[in-house]
Amino acid sequence: MFLRRIPTIAAHWIMNLYRAAGKLLSDAFQYNRNSSTRLSTAGVAASRCTIPSAVDKTVVFDFHGGLLRSSAIFPYFVLVACEGGSLLRAFLLLCSFPLVWIMGEHAGAGIRVMAFVTFVGLRPQDADLVARAILPKFYMERLNAQVYDHLWLPATRKVAVTSAPRVMAEWFLKEYMAADVVVGCELQIVKVGGRCYFTGLLCEPDQGTSALREVFRTDGAMADVGVVRNSNPLDHFFLRNCKDLYSVAKESTNTACLPRTRYPKPLIFHDGRLAFLPTSSATLAFFLFLPLGLTLSVIRISIGIGLPYKISFAAGALLGVRFRISGLAKNMAAKRRGVLFVCTHRTLVDPIMLTAALQKPVPAVTYSLSRLSEIMAPIKTVRLTRDRERDAAMMSRLLEQGDLAVCPEGTTCREPYLLRFSPLFAELTDDMQPVALDARATLLYGTTASGRKWLDPVAFFANPAPAYRVEFLGAVPRDRTRAGGRTGQEVANWVQQRLGEALGFECTELTRRDKYNMLAGTDGVVR
Repeated sequence: MFLRRIPTIAAHWIMNLYRAAGKLLSDAFQYNRNSSTRLSTAGVAASRCTIPSAVDKTVVFDFHGGLLRSSAIFPYFVLVACEGGSLLRAFLLLCSFPLVWIMGEHAGAGIRVMAFVTFVGLRPQDADLVARAILPKFYMERLNAQVYDHLWLPATRKVAVTSAPRVMAEWFLKEYMAADVVVGCELQIVKVGGRCYFTGLLCEPDQGTSALREVFRTDGAMADVGVVRNSNPLDHFFLRNCKDLYSVAKESTNTACLPRTRYPKPLIFHDGRLAFLPTSSATLAFFLFLPLGLTLSVIRISIGIGLPYKISFAAGALLGVRFRISGLAKNMAAKRRGVLFVCTHRTLVDPIMLTAALQKPVPAVTYSLSRLSEIMAPIKTVRLTRDRERDAAMMSRLLEQGDLAVCPEGTTCREPYLLRFSPLFAELTDDMQPVALDARATLLYGTTASGRKWLDPVAFFANPAPAYRVEFLGAVPRDRTRAGGRTGQEVANWVQQRLGEALGFECTELTRRDKYNMLAGTDGVVR
């Protein structure tokens, strides 16, 4: 009997949801019309009008929709839930999205639902890690170039207001954007067994507005300019506390993003597995594809390990793996022996891709590799000890036995930058071959600084169409080696610059320790 009534109950709920959505949309339209009326009567500058000058002024920005091109905040909650929590937490948040949409993504009730599912039971240090190492990339790529150039940069004092919990945006806004004050809702914390955890509950609703009001009281006057998204719940507060208001219309989502060359700070390091902005539709597609992606990953890895190189090329291509080789002279791999292949480092499978391109096994030296990855590797891997003399002797013995692959950066870098090259490789031999390696992923990154490294190959090959580029740049000229009177560091710098030019990457002096100190708070050694 109950099973027969399920369709009736479902139809009843669908009709109720449809009526509720219609009522909410009607209310939202009415609110938007009233807000537009208030804005026009207050002499507010619209997006199609002249942008108010922010030189020597205090400007208050609505972070989502004002400073960013989109007002959506759900994707950033998904990033915290997935990267700081787990895939299960992200899936539960996705399941709650229909409720959030009905309540309103920027409304108090909707934010409370997202905050509870995302943060309940989460440790503050995990949320801080996501805010420091993961969210800045997604924020930076979605900055509104027009607002940034004409309002943010000229402002003397910058105040950012976010509808999301302050912990999600404060680090980015202060460290990257040099904001003076960041205002947002606060999360309650409980201490259990000597450890702190988020309860998922927000503090009193007016805490954020009280903090902003305190900022104005300290200044002794109202803010000069406010930048707010149309139909934002904070409109009424901006109107009361800002002399002029710049209303960013929905058309601003089509404006150009801020070019990488004009970022406030270079975005070199970032962490996390998700390689896309997890909007509601993208997150749904991700979870639908994930079982197929993991299956493909296992099959692709098995093919690379178990089949001959020529067969694995064709089989990998049939399964969506894109592999491009250039610069490899005919029969070069068979004629030369004892060559040191100096490679850029993008993922843990770099040496395997080099081996596949040469169609012969090439041993590789590693700095920190999990035991499971060493066992699964289809080539010989040798762990470095970080003792310079011992490592140099070991690599010399390997070169006497045959070819050797080395990644002088010592760690991976996802962005178009090359880290400082260790000069050790240049002191071992003059027969060197720079190899430019680059990897592309659209769904999951195949590297991590704070996660489980043994999952790196699985994550990379779980992408719909993982892509690799291998470009051989030819032997290093003799006058550029130590035999030509160069020092080891000069050789390393020249090879780094040569690889950077081939890939279009920028060379830096940053090291492995810099990366792990920023992203994970460790020295990057797998113990």
